Amino acid sequence: MKAIVVMFDTLNRRFLPPYGAERVHAPNFTRLAGRAATFDNCYGGSMPCMPARREMHTGRHNFLHRGWGPLEPFDDSVPEMLKQNGVYTHLVTDHQHYWCDGGATYHPRFNTFEFFRGQEGDEWKGHVADPPMPDAIPRSANPLRRQDWVNRLYMTEEADHPQTQTFDAGLHFIRTNHAEDDWFLQIETFDPHEPFFSYDDYKKLYPDDYDGPHFDWPDYKRVTETPEQVEHLKNQYMALLSMCDRSLGRVLDTMDDLGLWDDTLLIVCTDHGLLLGEHDWWGKNAPPFWDETIHTPLFVWDPRDGVAGERRASLVQTIDFGPTLLEFFGIDRTPDMRGVPLREVVARDAPVREAGLFGCFGGHVSVTDGRYVYMRACAEPGNRPLAEYTLMPTHMRGRIPVETLREATMAEPFAFTKGVSPLRIPGFSYTDPHSFGTLLYDLENDPEQTSPLVDDDLELRMVGLMVELMRAEDAPPEQYERLGLPPSGPADASHLLVRKQWDQVLASEQPPLTAARFPASRLSVTTPTRLLVAEPAAEAVLRRHLGALMDSPLLPEAMPFSLLEIAEMAVIDRVTLHAIAADLADL
Repeated sequence: MKAIVVMFDTLNRRFLPPYGAERVHAPNFTRLAGRAATFDNCYGGSMPCMPARREMHTGRHNFLHRGWGPLEPFDDSVPEMLKQNGVYTHLVTDHQHYWCDGGATYHPRFNTFEFFRGQEGDEWKGHVADPPMPDAIPRSANPLRRQDWVNRLYMTEEADHPQTQTFDAGLHFIRTNHAEDDWFLQIETFDPHEPFFSYDDYKKLYPDDYDGPHFDWPDYKRVTETPEQVEHLKNQYMALLSMCDRSLGRVLDTMDDLGLWDDTLLIVCTDHGLLLGEHDWWGKNAPPFWDETIHTPLFVWDPRDGVAGERRASLVQTIDFGPTLLEFFGIDRTPDMRGVPLREVVARDAPVREAGLFGCFGGHVSVTDGRYVYMRACAEPGNRPLAEYTLMPTHMRGRIPVETLREATMAEPFAFTKGVSPLRIPGFSYTDPHSFGTLLYDLENDPEQTSPLVDDDLELRMVGLMVELMRAEDAPPEQYERLGLPPSGPADASHLLVRKQWDQVLASEQPPLTAARFPASRLSVTTPTRLLVAEPAAEAVLRRHLGALMDSPLLPEAMPFSLLEIAEMAVIDRVTLHAIAADLADL
């Protein structure tokens, strides 16, 4: 038996023809839907990129205990378990986070792996002089954007693109080993993640009359661009998605040519989607995980049952992918795995769970039963307490600062740490869930999630599902306190938040703030943060209003940006921003 996982990053299901998209040229996704079971209720879990991959390895959620980080010493790893049981495992990928601090323990779990460089500002080619860079939106100080323009100098042809090279390598593995048995291949591309860089053959599929600044990489913030710019960016995304479709077609062609459908499991999946102007937001992470980001496409071909061209309605999640691979090769799950094999879902749409949990560390904690979605914000402003539990003290692109580690203590083992005590480290969030409030939606009657509900009975039911799942995940005590939930016993009417936070829900729907709304002064919320912290009086203002954020890992990343820009990313709420502006004006 053999297995292939084709994983795309940031694949928004609403842009795929099998899920109703009409403008997108993606014939191979349509072809795939005819050869596999198409899942209508697949949801992500731990967000975003590397937390989702940790779920694929471990078969359990991690966002309640940890933000972005490596596999832990106590984590199960499905590729490693396959390897230990005689299944040869190989990874080909251009996902640059695998070789950064926050992802460096994933790929060695495979027998062999291949990397292809150059995606999204990957620190690849070294140019001391600035590369040619067009006038672009956004005009960001993010150094990854400069590096991305360096990298593009080496991708003038489609054959040079890391996506193409990743699929080349995957197809080489298949053709080399197709006659062998017991292997697993993961072909994983970073596309169609931003920047939406593709080639003219694909862009011609989506012509527009746009003649403004270059725009194929949005910041994660409120939409302030014109309708023409929004439409142009969507066209760039669709062009890159069509390039992904061509790569997928190459895999399907190879399976046809080599007769692999008879004995090869195929899973085509993603980690999450993306907001492309929906809800007046770009990106992910800052706002709640609306349907566009968390309700994901999934296609599964299982040669044992031969189900093709059929839809599946059962609720499944990313945590199920790893257990599905283990079951296919006859390997038992570990007791710590919360995911389940999908064979019976593929075969006969057998339900595997009543509800699924999802979120990112420090953000909304959400639960869905497939129809209703409940997104619970922190109960009080400040989003505290938060703690990360880890033995691998790194973040996405750096090590956890020693100043933070000095506050670390040893925690009691969790149910899944195999008797090992992790470090308890102060945690920080990249978003302010309180500013959005707690949200409740009915997807059957409101699939666009534009009309949140106020329904006490329904909220109480969803709170009950959430608490049950959090306890099953052995959630840390800080999460119950932060969310205002009972760590034991039943939830009751005193734990409801939708009505209590309705003012925040309404405020979050207001248009983005502009500089004209604030006092004009020497130091203001439009001043870069690095200049504010350079003046002791201004730094004192920030510390008075922002508290723990000033000592968090967020501060170094925020230095090039103004507080107004940071507020657009939902890190600082409107009331706090106005208070800071008033105090800065008095200096």
